[in-house]
Amino acid sequence: MKKIVFALAALITFGIHAQSPEARGLKIAKAAEQADLGFKSSTVNLEMTLKNKNGQTSQRSLTTKTLELTEDGDKSLIVFNSPKDVKGTSTLTFTHKVGSDDQWLFLPSIKRVKRISSNNKSGPFVGSEFAYEDLSSQEVEKYKYKFIEEKGSLLTVEQDPVDPKSGYTRRLVTYNKDKGYRLEKIEFYDRKNALLKTLIYSNYKVYKNKFWRASRFVMTNHQSKKETILEFSDYNFDVNLTDEDFTQVALKRS
Repeated sequence: MKKIVFALAALITFGIHAQSPEARGLKIAKAAEQADLGFKSSTVNLEMTLKNKNGQTSQRSLTTKTLELTEDGDKSLIVFNSPKDVKGTSTLTFTHKVGSDDQWLFLPSIKRVKRISSNNKSGPFVGSEFAYEDLSSQEVEKYKYKFIEEKGSLLTVEQDPVDPKSGYTRRLVTYNKDKGYRLEKIEFYDRKNALLKTLIYSNYKVYKNKFWRASRFVMTNHQSKKETILEFSDYNFDVNLTDEDFTQVALKRS
């Protein structure tokens, strides 16, 4: 009987380790997606700090709304509240599981909504180190996967964008499997496959006993030596947002 038990254990262990890096990477990405399902909608306030290569800083205040969708990618609306020169500027993003995302930018100075071309998705978001494509929700279908390594509770997976118009050749994403597969770090590689940026997530809090949200993002651009810091506060998961809150009319109204 013991021999049978040991043989079964060996087969199970062999099956786990025999899983291809591609299959394991995809499995981890799906686990992370599953762990965050069900929040429905949310709002959050944030302070953005822009830091240039000389260490000089400037601040901006924003509000973000998010609507969860299961049949397609999520929708989000970002509105700048200050300073005066960017107040009222807003961005609407419709993430898609397949194909290019839809994004619009409202500029209050000219009272006009501008569609962001998929060719420009790698451009900087309102002077920050975040690109427009970084605003999209994390949809599994957007990447091809390859498991890289496991260190304790941390799992690193290479993600190669499916969209040929992405500004990245690949991303190295680190998940924490013991903390709801939350994101800990993303390294972004440019079209020449050189390390471009690193995004670090920290100061996590759990909402609704399930949803992990980092209170601090730090995006460092290794090539320009610039940095963007986002500080999040006042998460609200009881706002009951709908599709009507994510239209071009709502974009102008915001």
